[in-house]
Amino acid sequence: MADLQPISAALEAMLADVSLLGAESVSLEAAAGRVLAKAVTAQLDVPPFDNSAMDGYALRADDAGQWLPVSQRIAAGTPAQALAPGSCARIFTGGEIPPGADCVVMQERVEVDDERALMPADIPVGDNVRRQGRDVRQGSVLLNDGERLEAAALGHLAGQGVTHVSVRRRPRVALLSTGDEIIDPGTPLQPGQLYNSNRPMLKRLLENFGAEVVSTVSVPDSYARTVDLLTAAADEADLVVTTGGVSVGEEDHVKAALESIGQLDMWKLAIRPGKPLALGRLPRCDGSQARFVGLPGNPVSGFVGAWLFLRPLLGEMMGCPTLKSLPTVTAKAGFATSTGPREHYMRVTLQFTPSGVTAKAFVDQNSGVLSSCINADAFAVIPANSDIAEGDAISCLWLAS
Repeated sequence: MADLQPISAALEAMLADVSLLGAESVSLEAAAGRVLAKAVTAQLDVPPFDNSAMDGYALRADDAGQWLPVSQRIAAGTPAQALAPGSCARIFTGGEIPPGADCVVMQERVEVDDERALMPADIPVGDNVRRQGRDVRQGSVLLNDGERLEAAALGHLAGQGVTHVSVRRRPRVALLSTGDEIIDPGTPLQPGQLYNSNRPMLKRLLENFGAEVVSTVSVPDSYARTVDLLTAAADEADLVVTTGGVSVGEEDHVKAALESIGQLDMWKLAIRPGKPLALGRLPRCDGSQARFVGLPGNPVSGFVGAWLFLRPLLGEMMGCPTLKSLPTVTAKAGFATSTGPREHYMRVTLQFTPSGVTAKAFVDQNSGVLSSCINADAFAVIPANSDIAEGDAISCLWLAS
């Protein structure tokens, strides 16, 4: 196994010279999951004025401990008038703090008699007041380029009145399934045939990683057809992903086809599962190149390869740091295992307890057992040539899309 390449070298080769995709303007409603192409500067303070954190009474702290006439009523969304000296204002959550007031006392602490209210003593200045600009200051950077627009970020933009944002174009991906034995669901199985589990699995993962799957193609076990379909896929996609056909069997034509029309950057990795994984480039008719990732046909190998290679490659294309690397969790091994010359990525669940995090491994770690991926929280990364005992500290890659 001396010819096996380490994962770090494969990632370095894959990410070399990746071109950043162009930008496009989309509506905020259509921006969920997209990656910002340009930083956004705040145009407004948030909140835009001092407001009340609760229902109660606004007053001057110096007037605490006495009966005060209620001089006005301030609901959220209505302008406040200057507070009359020696008075208080009935105010509701989100209501504007009237000029002259410097604190709010919650209504449960106030005794009310007709149009007067008895304030408790010792109310600190600023109590229950949300200050203007507490969250965001006008002119500050609201979101940096490369930020993926998930729920909180979208709310942040909406709070500024933003209607459109500049985002990176989604990477276009062509997904090719190889093998005469692989057929689509809905067709009766013949002896020796298997349903294509990789296609829907990888399509979902690619979309979760921010890509647009522009085509899904079945590739027969033919060298000539493999060349033709890879060539066509490269002309319509930024990234061509294949499943199967990258090993050394007589009917594995993908590697040979890639080498004949494009460039093979890396093949055969020191990884379990997923050793026969190929990385390279395919030429386009306009003279540019499409990236190529050839995943093994076993579904678990494809699942692991998608997280380890497709996700960071797509993140690099979109300039998104959070996609380029998975978060790491240190855990105690809830299992024992030994590895050979390949780094092992075990499917595990994470159990969080007051004493720390424990990683529990799925019993059957075979590369054909896709059920091991359904409830997996992370990959436990077990270095090559290691003996892990239960309770040992291990590193886990958290599967966060």
